[in-house]
Order: sequence, then C-alpha cells, then structure tokens
Amino acid sequence: MSDRDTWRPQWADVAVALALLSRLPVRVDASWAEARGAHQCWAYSVAGLILGTISAAAAWLGMAAQLPVLAIGFLIVATTAFVTGAMHYDGLADSLDGLWGGWTPAQRLEIMKDSHIGVYGVVGLVSFLGLQAALYGQLTNQDIWPVIGIMAMSRAVMVPVMAWLPNARESGLSAQVGRPTRSTATLAILIGVIVALITGAWPAVFGAALAAWAVGAIAKQKIGGQTGDILGATQQVAEASALICVIALT
Repeated sequence: MSDRDTWRPQWADVAVALALLSRLPVRVDASWAEARGAHQCWAYSVAGLILGTISAAAAWLGMAAQLPVLAIGFLIVATTAFVTGAMHYDGLADSLDGLWGGWTPAQRLEIMKDSHIGVYGVVGLVSFLGLQAALYGQLTNQDIWPVIGIMAMSRAVMVPVMAWLPNARESGLSAQVGRPTRSTATLAILIGVIVALITGAWPAVFGAALAAWAVGAIAKQKIGGQTGDILGATQQVAEASALICVIALT
C-alpha cells in the first residue's frame, strides 16, 4: 500500500508544500513526495503561515525604517513575490488571459499554457499588485499580525478547490499533485482558520472562502475544472478579498 492510499498528516508534508509554493531552500525526497501525492496539501496553510511570517518581518523592518505605509505595502508584496517566485501572480495573469481571452474551453486552456502575457493579464496584475500594496500598507498601519493569518488562509482555500473540481487537463502541476481527500481539505481549512483567529484576521476566513468559491465556479463554467493557474488565481483573489474584509471589519 502506497502513501497515496492512506491519509495521515506528516511533518515532512510541510517541506513538500514549501517546495511547491515557494522558492525557499528546503530539502525534499522527490520520490517520497510523489508517493504522497495530494495528501501533503493540508500543509499549504502552514506554508502560508511561514510565508506570512517572512513578509510580516519585512514589513516590520520597513516600519522600523519609518517608510510610508504604501511603501511598506509594496515591500510585503515584493517580499512575497520574491520568496514564492511570483508563481501565484503568474497563475492569476494566465487565468485572466485564458478565461476571458478564449471562446471555448480548449482555447482557454491553450491560452493559459502560453508563456506570453495578454492585456487581461497585464491589467489584472497591475490592479492586484496595487490593490494589495495599498491594503497591506493600511493594515500594517493598524496591526501587523493579521498579515500572517491572511496569507495562511488564502493558501488554505486552494485545497478545497482542488478537492471540489476535477483537473481540467491531464498534464500540469495540479494534475501531477492530484486531488486531495475531504479530510485533507478539512485539515487545511481548519489550520488556516486557527491561524486567522490567533492573528486577529478572523474576517479573512469569510473573504478567502467567498473568493475561492467564486474563482472555482468561474473555472468550472469556463474550462470544466481547475489547473495550477486557477489555483494561483484562487490564492491571489482570496488574498485580496481577505485583506478587504479584515480592513473593513476590524
């Protein structure tokens, strides 16, 4: 019986999640990670916690240097992009180009595979980068801890989207990882919610969940499922939605 046939969270899953969702220098046994499949996805929220802590530390340095709030916001965005290899931003841009640039599911998937960026992707990236920077700047002017909860929750909601929607194509990162079980998705969400509550980012739970549902519903209607790009877009939209809810409700 392989690890794909049983579900039990393991600490090594955190390293696998970080290897997938960031460019942090973590050591992973590739054959073991492949055998684990989607069982490691529960750790996406833990990876978000770690990435959020790094970004919060960068924001603290900016605050110590008495930078303007908008500059601190851009510092958070830039730090996250650097540490993650901007993979979620890439997914957002590809998803926007594909979902709104094609007329059929096949065309949309083909556009999403194209490494070139179109007008939808450009406008979306500029809008989300500016919005996130402005919101993070405003947030850190009030409290820095919710940054961690937002980043954990926005990555946690990717897992139920993976479990809910089938893979829209047979190849790609999402298809390679596989579909997590309901137990895996539940644990990912539970950890994300706990981190959000502890850090004072409780409204992020509702904002991230609503965004994940919206992106998933659009992807299901337009391409019949999810891809790695869709998951990246899910994280980005969830992060922005969580930010808005945290600032509006706290």
